[in-house]
Amino acid sequence: MEATLATENQTMIAQMVRDFGHQHIKPHMMRWDNTQEFPRDLFRQLGELGLMGVLVPQEYGGSGFGYQEYVTAIAELAKIDGSIGLSMAAHNSLCTGHILQHASDAQKHKYLPRLASGEWLGAWGLTEPNTGSDAGNMRTTAVLDADGEHYVLNGAKNFITHGKSGDVAVVIARTGEVGDSHGMTAFIVERGTPGFAGGRKEDKLGMRASETTEMIFTDCRVPVENVIGKVGEGFVQSLKVLDGGRISIAALSLGIAQGAYEAALQYSKERQQFNQPISNFQGISFKLADMATEIEAASLLTYRAAAMKDRSENVNLESAMAKLYASEVSVRVANEGVQIFGGYGYTKDYPAEKYYRDAKLCTIGEGTSEIQKLVIARALLK
Repeated sequence: MEATLATENQTMIAQMVRDFGHQHIKPHMMRWDNTQEFPRDLFRQLGELGLMGVLVPQEYGGSGFGYQEYVTAIAELAKIDGSIGLSMAAHNSLCTGHILQHASDAQKHKYLPRLASGEWLGAWGLTEPNTGSDAGNMRTTAVLDADGEHYVLNGAKNFITHGKSGDVAVVIARTGEVGDSHGMTAFIVERGTPGFAGGRKEDKLGMRASETTEMIFTDCRVPVENVIGKVGEGFVQSLKVLDGGRISIAALSLGIAQGAYEAALQYSKERQQFNQPISNFQGISFKLADMATEIEAASLLTYRAAAMKDRSENVNLESAMAKLYASEVSVRVANEGVQIFGGYGYTKDYPAEKYYRDAKLCTIGEGTSEIQKLVIARALLK
């Protein structure tokens, strides 16, 4: 649908992702979903295509594209499998994005080439078991050691994409008082650092091929040169990272919605009842009309936020609007998709049920729909 506005780069990326997905994702995705297998090697292949460093400048080994191309890549992946779209988005916008936006040049040169190539997989740790949206009350602490050369991290993060398989994590820990927005600091922690371990893996409703686990820190000593930016800036940095991250979840939502819609549209033309395709019936055709219209609106909101981000404009309001609307549309469209498939929509022989399960995370991850409304209301009432 949004292809009418697509640039040459977007068209090229979309076709590349479709070809790759058809060959390397589609044949395996239901097995990954059933067993919750995280296909780590697939992301090395995505790295070879330039999709693990979409926004990273070429000087750091990335593709050097903008948010418009990034949204296209995520949406096309999510059309095929939301799990793969989610992992690709989390790697790009959270871990890699945080280093890209806030790290020193030396840190960028050290980490970005390996992340952008897919050699290394990134994780990002803000959420904790008792503090979801209430990040100011985080319990994970970082205390400067007596040697003045290391911070000692203690605590746990949960619901972390790639918390076990990630090779490097950006971790936000408290270096000041509870509730102080300038009392948290961002650290780069490499896998293999003593005291850093992956914890329990979540058994999820959807997005089952995307790894979600705990990250546990027990007297984990991190060198002071791994602090990102200044001490105390971690939370403020995270809010900026999440502004961009919300665009990627909007793109993820958009892709799932498009996939669910296209599957339902195709099925409605093939399924016969009363000697005619069910798409001939107004009850079905009106559902398709609503789905297509809402997807188009979600697409426009998402690409507008992406265009603003490419112009380095403040996207706090626009990214929240895009994320809120696209994620809710994704759930509605996936729900109607199951309805159009009827009894078959409830079985794993058809794609509708997987879109239905995958879509729901989009209204929760990187800020719930309720948090988006809070962000939007605050911006409007400023």
